[in-house]
Amino acid sequence: MAAVAAAAASVCSVHASLLRPPRTFATMGNQFIPKCLFSKMGLNPLRLRSTASARKLLVRAARTESKGASLGFRAPDFQISEPLTGKVWKLEDFESYPALLVMFICNHCPFVKHLKKDIVKLTTFYMKKGLAVVAISSNSVSTHPQDGPQFMAEEAKLFNYPFPYLYDESQEVAKDFGAVCTPEFFLFKKDGRRPFELVYHGQFDDSRPSNNVVVTGRDLSLAIDCVLSGQPVSTVQKPSIKWHPETKL
Repeated sequence: MAAVAAAAASVCSVHASLLRPPRTFATMGNQFIPKCLFSKMGLNPLRLRSTASARKLLVRAARTESKGASLGFRAPDFQISEPLTGKVWKLEDFESYPALLVMFICNHCPFVKHLKKDIVKLTTFYMKKGLAVVAISSNSVSTHPQDGPQFMAEEAKLFNYPFPYLYDESQEVAKDFGAVCTPEFFLFKKDGRRPFELVYHGQFDDSRPSNNVVVTGRDLSLAIDCVLSGQPVSTVQKPSIKWHPETKL
């Protein structure tokens, strides 16, 4: 038990030093103005579980960065439903748009909760400028029942999501995209009849739930502005980061 206590203290110490809160548009009245021209990390608490054989399961936290897809990656096709409306959405539904933002989010994640209202503001702003947006949840309801379809529909209605919020029940879509955390952002550009091409796979901004950094959406909005204006997106991109459970016996 002394070793377990020491491990817990170590994990909590790392969590305290790294867990912190991003916004890239400023408020002018009720309008949000992008600042693009200006030059997830969560820790699952240490838990002990008793088993029939009296063994204890130690859940540690390991840092995982969203880096499954490379720039230039072609958007994979998908066909998944929207719990709120029952509509089945496909990649081809967005073919007429110059850019597509695919966000992997969920209901329960503290990092999504931290950005949720600002994600709505940012996407609302850019969707009026021609950006297509879709959000996907791939969480298992067996481990996170609060992320199930019924609660997704309630969430979309409560926060007035301007984008479809889709449920990837099989988790195959997340695997196809290489998504590993929430929130995770994939920004694709469309060039004529060519397939959507990944130009940004990075963070919303530098804010984290406990780092006292103001949410701005700076990183993501800068990339969106570049795509919509036909400018190249910088390849220097900070990944979305989250603490991911790593199970050991």
